[in-house]
Amino acid sequence: MSEAGNTVVLGVSAGIAVYKSCELLRLFTESGHDVRVVPTRDALRFVGEPTWAALSGNPVATEVWESVHEVPHVRIGQSADLVVVAPATADVLARAAHGMANDLLTNTLLTARCPVVFAPAMHTEMWEHPATRANVATLRERGAVVIEPASGRLTGADTGPGRLPDPAEIYEVCRRVLAGRGGDLAGRHVVVSAGGTREAIDPVRFIGNRSSGLQGYALARTAVARGAEVTLVSANVALPDPAGAKMVRVESATQLREAVLAAAEHADAVVMAAAVADFRPVRQSGTKIKKSAAEPDPIHLTKNPDILAELGETRRAGGGTYPRVIVGFAAETDDVLANGRAKLERKGCDLLVVNQVGENLAFGTPDNAAVVLTAEGESVEIPRGPKEDLADVVWNLVVRRLP
Repeated sequence: MSEAGNTVVLGVSAGIAVYKSCELLRLFTESGHDVRVVPTRDALRFVGEPTWAALSGNPVATEVWESVHEVPHVRIGQSADLVVVAPATADVLARAAHGMANDLLTNTLLTARCPVVFAPAMHTEMWEHPATRANVATLRERGAVVIEPASGRLTGADTGPGRLPDPAEIYEVCRRVLAGRGGDLAGRHVVVSAGGTREAIDPVRFIGNRSSGLQGYALARTAVARGAEVTLVSANVALPDPAGAKMVRVESATQLREAVLAAAEHADAVVMAAAVADFRPVRQSGTKIKKSAAEPDPIHLTKNPDILAELGETRRAGGGTYPRVIVGFAAETDDVLANGRAKLERKGCDLLVVNQVGENLAFGTPDNAAVVLTAEGESVEIPRGPKEDLADVVWNLVVRRLP
């Protein structure tokens, strides 16, 4: 299925975040999609019908009794290539989970045989309520993609999880779903690490690396589009949060280790895409080290924990419910495949994504090329292309290893 020229139904429910859906609608129409907006009656209290009609170029349907001869409560869902509900309130999630059909939007959801994406937005207490969590779990079990809400400022002075993700990130999830890459990770929990750790020398300086986090964020974004619950452990990354990923921000290798091990205990797969520093200073100065005429004191280093190897060792020892699939990354400058195979055996992971790094290669670029080595001795070559495409190949290989 192409990424443009599809018929998209944009369901809009009654939340303060409705105004953001105007931007989402613009992204769909400017990409060549034919969009039909189906708002709930109360959603029109926030953004009126003329706005939706003008932005979509299509009449706006709100009632099952309008244009009855066209049977809109059936036809709209039947003709859609994608239905996305943004924002999806707690009320709409509940009605969708229980198969209710008391307005045009819920009728559309019942008749749709295409992928369905929900982008929830509500107050934190509503999102965390057991009833909402149960409804989300039900929808995911049925194959719907329910994006985790972002955390941030809500209505009034409240902050917390429940904020509608950035429209561009919601669109990216929908784009991947329309491209036929949705659903096979539904019901799975995956952990992805991204970025590069920083090891402090003093309050100003640190030992770091060139990782931008682009590949890890692509892995998280594509996993969300394929239906997974995603925990993204992000180290020093200046990128917008991928819609639907639970964010855990860290700085150092020891912090990344704690976050990954905690999240991995109940994960189906862990993908270690972060560039983790091998060493850290033995001592960190509490104040900025001043420049003087004398030569500076040498910085003594000690090894950081090997998180990837620890994951493999813990799984081999039968510790808890550790991930079924462990994926590592190896950035190499020479003897790429030989070094990769040695690392695969040493780390005890199932898949190792090996890529060559250097000037204009891998770090900070929108594209990537790699070879994926498997524990069974196979190798899968991924030609240079967008990092999302590489991410999809990795998830394809992960899915094959999941029961």
